[in-house]
Amino acid sequence: MLGNEKGRLNIDLKAVQDLVEEWKKKYEDEINRRTAAENEFVVLKKDVDGAYMEKVKLETRVDLITDDLNFLKLQFDAELSSVQVQGTDTSVILSMDNSRNPDMKDIVHAVQAQYQQIADRSKAEAEATYNNQFKQLQAVAGQHGDSIKNTKDEILDLNRFIQRLINEIKSVKKQIDAIKQSIAEAEQHGEAALKDAQKKQAELEVMLQKLKEDMARQQREYQELLNVKLTLDIEIATYRKLLEGEEDRMSGYIVDNVSIAVVSGGSSIGGGGGGGGGRGGGGAGGGYGSGGGGGGGGGGGFSSGGGYGSGGGGGGGYSGGAGGSGGGGGGYSGGAGGSGGGGGGYSGGGSGYSTGEGYSSRGGGYSSASRGLVAVASTTTSTSKKTY
Repeated sequence: MLGNEKGRLNIDLKAVQDLVEEWKKKYEDEINRRTAAENEFVVLKKDVDGAYMEKVKLETRVDLITDDLNFLKLQFDAELSSVQVQGTDTSVILSMDNSRNPDMKDIVHAVQAQYQQIADRSKAEAEATYNNQFKQLQAVAGQHGDSIKNTKDEILDLNRFIQRLINEIKSVKKQIDAIKQSIAEAEQHGEAALKDAQKKQAELEVMLQKLKEDMARQQREYQELLNVKLTLDIEIATYRKLLEGEEDRMSGYIVDNVSIAVVSGGSSIGGGGGGGGGRGGGGAGGGYGSGGGGGGGGGGGFSSGGGYGSGGGGGGGYSGGAGGSGGGGGGYSGGAGGSGGGGGGYSGGGSGYSTGEGYSSRGGGYSSASRGLVAVASTTTSTSKKTY
């Protein structure tokens, strides 16, 4: 989500930058146009100034010509007055033909008319030339005035447009700054969220590791408890069989053969053919688990050898070996640690149920030294009722 927001902001920023570049180009074009207009205005101003100077020169020339004309008029009047005075003061008597006497007034009037005509013609020519040049200058000045007015209007429009562009550029720059600030804030929030997520992930990984360790420890404890339970179940089943066999023996049944298989590293025990082992009878051979696990030893039966509570006896039987619970070797499993080799009995003197080797005997008791998974493979019991 943060990446999408950043991409969108980058697109907006690029669009704004393109818009700024476009307005910047337009602004530069307007600046160039304004510069060209100002240059043209300067050229036109020079032309107007030149025309005005020409007008001043022509006006000065007209004044000079007028002054010359007035001077010539004054000179002519002075000469005419001088001639008239000379003619008045001089008395000449000539005898000439009256028809050949010149008329001075006519001559003076003719000369005066000639000069007046020349002066009028020069004045008319000067006025015509001045008027033509003045009209031309007025036309040029009017054209330049219109051009200058248009140029001024264009300059005003360009100034307003430039001011509007400057304001828009400032607004766009503010938008760009706001977008950059938003991007920076989004990056900061994203980094903070990422760090928080990484921290939580590390905490969860540590917690998961602890839970895995606790689970492994609990599994080990459970496995140990399960092994203990299985061992106890086997022991309970074994003692149940022993008690049932004892009850059957006491009820008159004789157990001929019992076979128990112990899996996972255990040894198997079995009885041999235990002969003579009655309630009060002695005899050799094996009891339930006599001797070395297969054959019987001497003094075998329930009370053989030493009896249930007597001492002495040999081999192994239910109470074989060292006799009964009060005798020397052991109790129910005396002599062979439950029907194995030497060791403790059920509660006998040498080694009781909870002393010595117990059921984990050297000679192969009910449970082997490995204390693994124990299962009773088969039990074969044949009983025959005996009447005393």
